Amino acid sequence: MLITYIHHSCFSIETEESIFLFDYYKGNIPNFTKEKPLFVFSSHFHQDHFNPVIFELSEKYPDVTYILSKDIRLKELNRESYNIITIGKNESITLKDSLKVDTLRSTDEGVAFLISEKGKTFYHAGDLNWWVWKDDTTSEYNNMTKNYKDEINKISGKEIDLAFLPLDPRQEELYSLGFDYFMQNTRTSAAFPMHFWLDYSILEKFKNSDEASKYRDKIIDISFEGQTFQID
Repeated sequence: MLITYIHHSCFSIETEESIFLFDYYKGNIPNFTKEKPLFVFSSHFHQDHFNPVIFELSEKYPDVTYILSKDIRLKELNRESYNIITIGKNESITLKDSLKVDTLRSTDEGVAFLISEKGKTFYHAGDLNWWVWKDDTTSEYNNMTKNYKDEINKISGKEIDLAFLPLDPRQEELYSLGFDYFMQNTRTSAAFPMHFWLDYSILEKFKNSDEASKYRDKIIDISFEGQTFQID
C-alpha cells in the first residue's frame, strides 16, 4: 500500500484494487493511475475537511465515487453529474464485493470511516476525537469523555492496518488523550497523526513520550506534505 500525506487530515491510500482520498481541502493531490477506481471521502462539512473542488477529480479520472457525510450540503452542485453516496453515523454500505464502509459518530460533526477491503482495514477519524480543553467544566469533560469512549469501544480490539488519528496541539497538555485511547483499545498496526496544523514538533513530542511507549514503533513519522510511505 502506498500512503501519501497531503495536508492536515488529508491522506491518500493506493492498494492493489483501489485508491482512497480522505478529507481533502487543500494541498497537492498525487497523480493517481486511471486504471483503478478512486473513492473520495469527506467526513463532515468543516472547511478544513471538505472542499467542493474535489468534484473536479471527475474530469480527470474515469471512475470516481464520492462518499460524503450527510451533514455536507451541495446546494449548487448538479448531483446527477457525479457518483455521490451520502452516509450517516453508525451506517454501513458495500461499494463492491470486496469493499465495505462503516461509520462511527463523530464527537464534533459528521462521521469517522472504517473501510475494509480484501482483508485490510483502514480507519479515518475525521473529527472523532476526545475533544477536551483545560478550561472545560467537569460536566463538559465528562460528557465528551463518555461520547468518545462510547464510539471507540464499538471497535474495541479490532485489527486495523492503517489509522489516521487527530493529534491537535491546540488542546495543549490534553492533546494526546484521543490518540492514546484509540491505540490502547484497538490492534492498530500503523498510526498516522493528523490534524496537527503543520506543527510537526507535536508528533515527535508524543512519539517520545512515556505515554506512547507501548506503541511507539507503530506511530508513523511525518515531516512534510507530499511525503509517501510504503506499507505492506
